[in-house]
Amino acid sequence: MKDPLGAIFTASPTLVTWVLVYIVVQRLGELVHANRNTRRLLGEGGQEHGADHYQYFIFLHSAWIAVIALLVDPQHEISPAMLALFVGTQILRIWTLASIGRWWTTRIISAPHFDRVKRGPYKYISHPNYLVVVLEIAIVPLMLGLPWVALVFSVLNAILLRHRIRIENAVLGERG
Repeated sequence: MKDPLGAIFTASPTLVTWVLVYIVVQRLGELVHANRNTRRLLGEGGQEHGADHYQYFIFLHSAWIAVIALLVDPQHEISPAMLALFVGTQILRIWTLASIGRWWTTRIISAPHFDRVKRGPYKYISHPNYLVVVLEIAIVPLMLGLPWVALVFSVLNAILLRHRIRIENAVLGERG
């Protein structure tokens, strides 16, 4: 890499910069939305499950963004095919969030009287939002010329997701 560590912070904005800005804004917006839903669901009698691992996801996703921002070459040319894959993941994200609506949160909040979402991508796969995250964690660094970041963070995310999905599936099994 010819650029120094953190070159994106001193370079003129490029497509790479705007992709990272989009990711940060999108993630922060999701956290605000998720926290609002979490408070409401808890107020409606929901209980949190698997809270012991939540901070690891926050750390992993924050570290993923930070590592990319520190190491990316702001002049890296983004392949149109990779950009199209990234845009596709964002379309799936929007469809997923629109389908789950008021139930969406970054935590596992459930109660027996809560509905189980079975529309949109949830008709076809159990955890479409996790699919989006898996794809995004791999696609973004690959798109930005950081394949080892894609590999390392994909493996770490898979370890966490394995644990989380096991908990979530058990919780969802209690609902209709």
